[in-house]
Amino acid sequence: MSNRLLTLSVSVAVIAALAWVYASQHPAPAPDPNAPAIGSPSQPAGDRALSQQPVTVMTAAVEQVPLAVEIEALGTARANEAVEVTSKTSNTVAAVRFEEGQKVARGAVLVELDGTQARADLAVAEAALDESRSTFKRSRDLHARQALSESQLEQIEATFKANEARVASARARVSDTVVRAPFSGRVGLRRVSVGGLISPGMVITTLDDTSVMKVDFEVPETFIAMLESGLDIEAVSIAYPGRVFAGAVASVDSRVDPVARSVTVRADVPNAEGLLKPGMFLSVRLTREPSPALVVPESALVPERGAVFVFVVKDGIATQREVIIGRRQPGRVELLSGASLGDRVVVQGTQKIRDGGPVSEASVRPSVDSP
Repeated sequence: MSNRLLTLSVSVAVIAALAWVYASQHPAPAPDPNAPAIGSPSQPAGDRALSQQPVTVMTAAVEQVPLAVEIEALGTARANEAVEVTSKTSNTVAAVRFEEGQKVARGAVLVELDGTQARADLAVAEAALDESRSTFKRSRDLHARQALSESQLEQIEATFKANEARVASARARVSDTVVRAPFSGRVGLRRVSVGGLISPGMVITTLDDTSVMKVDFEVPETFIAMLESGLDIEAVSIAYPGRVFAGAVASVDSRVDPVARSVTVRADVPNAEGLLKPGMFLSVRLTREPSPALVVPESALVPERGAVFVFVVKDGIATQREVIIGRRQPGRVELLSGASLGDRVVVQGTQKIRDGGPVSEASVRPSVDSP
């Protein structure tokens, strides 16, 4: 073992000595100060980084075309007028004057309550009024002949007016024993029976005017400037396949939902056949006459970290610009800002380029394809 170690040590020493002799006889040349640095502009093109070579892309021009407003949303149908019919007083039901689902006119009697006590109170009040009226007439004659003082006449007159008020109050209580329809419409299910005791706020039935339905739906705040009364809408329901209900925008809410960033729009839809019911789910499409808009192919958009960008090509350089998009149609989208008419944007090859990088337009799309 000791002989092997000795032999290995001698071999290493010999190799080291030979290396020292070679280095002393062949010194390294001094660096040339005029030689170009690696990666410098004077370096030959074949040795530069591949990232400096133009990337082949396809572009299209930003165009101005007529673009129609088409908004699709989900809405809920509501009655033009709707109310829960209740009583003002606690009383016993004497008669029910309607059938479930019946159409009734404004002022029609729906329910009669026990009015025995109310009518008796009215009779007492009217008798007292008749007596005070006669007393007041006689007192005026006596006052004219100076047989009655001014203060006595005023007291009798006050009693007369108080009895008039009592009669009006008694008549109101009698009127409250009859529950009438506040407007024309269709009643719902009956929730009371004859002989039952009802109290204020207790629902007797429902009443809905469905001759015109109100359809409420949400529209993104991006389209607020385009919304106005009178815009045509079309509504469809899964309950009536193939049936389209036409209507128009009636009003736009004055507030925007700060969470959903949308505004509520209400449209009126005629419902002469009574097919639509309050609470129904509807798909709504809102349309408006075409207006000029700057559009690009949808493939030009580059979403990134919550924003949308396009690459604009000018003089062989691709510049990344943030844009705001508006209306959409199949294959193309409106640009509200970020690009100008005539700008050329990259539609193929956006994944291979970077902001400020050189590009080469291998083929050019002259215009935006129509949908």
